[in-house]
Order: sequence, then C-alpha cells, then structure tokens
Amino acid sequence: MCSNHDKAAIPKSWILLDSQSTVDIFSNKKLITNIRESKRVLMLHCNAGKVSVTQKGDIRGYGTVWYYPGGIANILSLYNVQKRHRITFDSADGTRFTVHKEDRSTHVFKPSKRGLFYSDVKSDVVLINTVDSIKNKYTVKEYSDACKARSIQDIIGRPSTKDFIQYVENNMLPNCPINKSDILRAEEILGPNLGSLKGKTTRKTPSRVNIMALDDVPDELL
Repeated sequence: MCSNHDKAAIPKSWILLDSQSTVDIFSNKKLITNIRESKRVLMLHCNAGKVSVTQKGDIRGYGTVWYYPGGIANILSLYNVQKRHRITFDSADGTRFTVHKEDRSTHVFKPSKRGLFYSDVKSDVVLINTVDSIKNKYTVKEYSDACKARSIQDIIGRPSTKDFIQYVENNMLPNCPINKSDILRAEEILGPNLGSLKGKTTRKTPSRVNIMALDDVPDELL
C-alpha cells in the first residue's frame, strides 16, 4: 500500500492490522519517534511497483517500524504483531481482532466499511503510546528531571534500573539531584535504557574439570 492513489481514503490516524503485509511500515511521522536512516534498504513491492524505503522509526511499546512518508497507510503486520502479543479473532463476537498485551489489557482492531481492520489513534486506547502523549501527563519539571535521570544513568555506566534506584536511595551518588520517581518516570517516558540491557547476560558456571592424579597416568606417558 504505497501508491498515492486514493490516499485520502485512509485517515492518517488509522493503524491497520494487515494479514497480507510482511513488514511494519508507517507513513505518519507523528506516530513514531527517533526517525533515522537504516543501515539496510527495504525494497517494497506494492500496487505502484517497487520502491526503496531507507528510514526507520520507533513505536513505544511495540518496537521498530519502517518509515515511508509516501505511503498511504500506517501498517502493522499481523504476523509481526502475533510474535509480540497474543491475538484472538472470533467472527461471532463483533468480527474483530483482539490484541492481548502483557499488562493484561486488550486492544481491538475493528473492520472498516471497506474491510480494513484498523485502530483509530484519535478515539481508541491504542496499542502504542508516543513519547509526546506520555509527556503530556507530567509537568515540565517532571519531564526535565526524568531526562536528567536518564543522563546520569548513562554517565555512571548504564546500570540496570533496579541497581540505579539502589544507588540513589542509598546515597551512593554524592549530591545526586534525582530520586526514585524520576528514574521510574524516565523509564515510562523514554523506554528502557537499551545500553543497560546489553552485555548483562548471566554467566553460566563452567563444567568442572577433573584433574587426573599422577597415579592414574599410564607409565608410557610418564
């Protein structure tokens, strides 16, 4: 769905759940953050032919999607979504796809008159939360302190959120201007600190090496 033909037919606020798409791709930049050039190029085949997509962006609470401003819709691949969340469909129960999130909340994609399963971010509790919509919940100072907390976390080596909170609560950081609430607020607004997640896999205890006593060594080797 990358043709400009009949572009006005699909509102920019709609997110489609598409069983025919194999990629997640958005055209509305207001719904995504951190738009950037991708290290690889997506060759998108559609009714307009073939186009090259070179940019990506992030959707908080979901992950990375492709960004193509020339597209006519914001599309989530049904196949990709089901890898992250459980999805149910019952044609006898309102003909809708229900996405079951990890926090036990649900999100519904309902059919339009043309048969497109969509979620309207203007009216629904959506699958995603943009950074701007979360920022609006807090005062300017609360947002500023959250950013300060993330910056300090980066400076001290990106500890896990749990360890970072312990450092602050135990006064291990002299003259620290933030508190636990600022750290948790940073997690909600900015998402997990990806740097603190890297390189922290648990080391497995190696198997025991049995050392042979000299009495067990054959005479030929001695």
